[in-house]
Amino acid sequence: MSETNSSPQIICISSGKGGVGKTSFTINLAAALAGKARKVLLIDGDLGLANVDIMLGLNVTHTLREIVEEGRDPLEILVEVMPGFFVLPASSGVPEMASLSYEEQAFLTESLEQIIGNFDFVLVDTAAGVGDSVLWFNNWAGRNFTILSPDPTAMTDAYALIKIMKTRYQKTEFHLIINNVKSRKEAQEVFANMSAVLENFLGVKPCFQGAIPQDSAVSMAVRRQKPFLVAQPQARASLAVMEICNKLLA
Repeated sequence: MSETNSSPQIICISSGKGGVGKTSFTINLAAALAGKARKVLLIDGDLGLANVDIMLGLNVTHTLREIVEEGRDPLEILVEVMPGFFVLPASSGVPEMASLSYEEQAFLTESLEQIIGNFDFVLVDTAAGVGDSVLWFNNWAGRNFTILSPDPTAMTDAYALIKIMKTRYQKTEFHLIINNVKSRKEAQEVFANMSAVLENFLGVKPCFQGAIPQDSAVSMAVRRQKPFLVAQPQARASLAVMEICNKLLA
């Protein structure tokens, strides 16, 4: 892989709570961008409970842990999923990776900075919640995508994450993706409610990035360990991700 000096778009994809489909969305967005001839790096930012490799059925021998502990070159850890789509896997069942020291975080970021020039897009799939790694990955990224579902707890937790990012890091631009909706109308209602709360209490005007409908193709693809966009490109969820992808490229 040759070195280039371009600056990729770094997008951090987070959710206040688990189970809202964040990793599945990130994998499929990466596949969509790669399908549009973009070079994409997906970093599994759930450093202690990695699952990108599991969802893609990858056979992983090296992980991000080795960058931090051994100073291994990140290029040696990359796994190619399909042409243009690469994954930097994390470790699972390693609790200390979830709470890296400030020095370790800085070292990891520095190592990543050395390779990201090879890509057009860098997507970071963070852990759920508001842990340290979630916050510093969000701070590192140029764009912040927050995924939520119509479930009230998902909305409350997404609000908490955005509040911390605004107050601690002065971030003001947030892109919302509403997952698992019954209809476009439901997506618009959830966005309107969330938007009103964010504007009222934080002075934040979020951007509507898109919505993904409930679709059996999603759970089927998870079981098959394949992106649903690849397995069933005409599924409703696949078309919705393509719409988000096209919006991003526009």
